[in-house]
Amino acid sequence: MDQYDLIIFDMDGLMFDTEKIAYISWSEAALAYGYEIGEDLFKQTIGTNLKKTKETYLEHFGNEFPVEAIVRERLRIAEELIKEKGVPVKKGLYELLEFLSNKNIKKAVASSTSKERVYILLKMTSVDSYFDCVLCGDEVVNSKPDPEIFLKVAEKLNCSPSRCIVLEDSEAGILAAHSAGMIPIVIPDMKIPQEQISKLVFKQMSDLLEVKVFFESNNLV
Repeated sequence: MDQYDLIIFDMDGLMFDTEKIAYISWSEAALAYGYEIGEDLFKQTIGTNLKKTKETYLEHFGNEFPVEAIVRERLRIAEELIKEKGVPVKKGLYELLEFLSNKNIKKAVASSTSKERVYILLKMTSVDSYFDCVLCGDEVVNSKPDPEIFLKVAEKLNCSPSRCIVLEDSEAGILAAHSAGMIPIVIPDMKIPQEQISKLVFKQMSDLLEVKVFFESNNLV
């Protein structure tokens, strides 16, 4: 197998178990204004940035949906949950980051979440220093599944897309990585990718510890 130059991490649902926090906060915030965001509707927004998420909910509920007020309430609820319980870190994250650091492999975060929130979570979990580049949803024009965020990370770190592995949990992220000409590895979170999207994936794994073992066993980095 080839060796790769850059490992790109998604954040929510991949590094941190924060998709469930997002679902709770969105559904509770919407309910406070008389709207119901069910799990199926929420799953349509997984992996997309705030602009795209707003568009999805406005399309579903109509223009009377008070999206800005609900976003503010959703962020307040999420912050309270994280203050109360901390940031739930996914199994194998620290081990994988240590392994890659020891190999001197480049590492990046490409998250659809806002820059402010991404840096808060990275610092809270003490993983911010591991990454050579962090690019966020409010720093690009197009949301995943558009490949823009991944291509910009590769450009910033002077890496060929074909030599980049992307670790993702969402269908939008898989599509973006594939469109960028990168190698997607999926670790599913709240939603198992549909069959046609699973066909675009290099490997599907259960957690980041399995990813570490796979990299190690196959000399990929």
